[in-house]
Amino acid sequence: MSDTNRDQPTSGGPMEKVADIASDIGEYIRQQRSNAKISLRQLSKLAGVSNPYLSQIERGVRKPSAEILQQIAKGLRISAEALYVQAGILDLPTGGPVGDAIRADTELTERQKQVLLDVYESFRRENAAATPVQAARAKTPDTAPLTTEGAESKESA
Repeated sequence: MSDTNRDQPTSGGPMEKVADIASDIGEYIRQQRSNAKISLRQLSKLAGVSNPYLSQIERGVRKPSAEILQQIAKGLRISAEALYVQAGILDLPTGGPVGDAIRADTELTERQKQVLLDVYESFRRENAAATPVQAARAKTPDTAPLTTEGAESKESA
């Protein structure tokens, strides 16, 4: 086995996945910072994280802890949950594009976002529970008029 083969990383190995997650979270933080029109130095002060450390996070050199992510989220005024999902700490929340849009809205507070998500999810659960009942009701009107019409025609005959 040559030295060149040993130096090449194995595709999809655990270390590579950690590096991908660090890179992904760093890119996500950079995008959020850019969207908020905040400089690296400003976010560093807002989050209480050193400028070089934040720069390393954004470049994917370092993978931040949950506590650091929470501080960064607070500085960006975004959901810490969104950063946790990006970092692989939490599973992707349900709700599809509507939930994603609510979470991404920078003009809502975290409390407002959570209330909207709770209401939206309650409507989805309600509709999912009502679907079997609605399907049963949809079948009944189709058969009822035939029975009624058949009874009326027998009576008139």
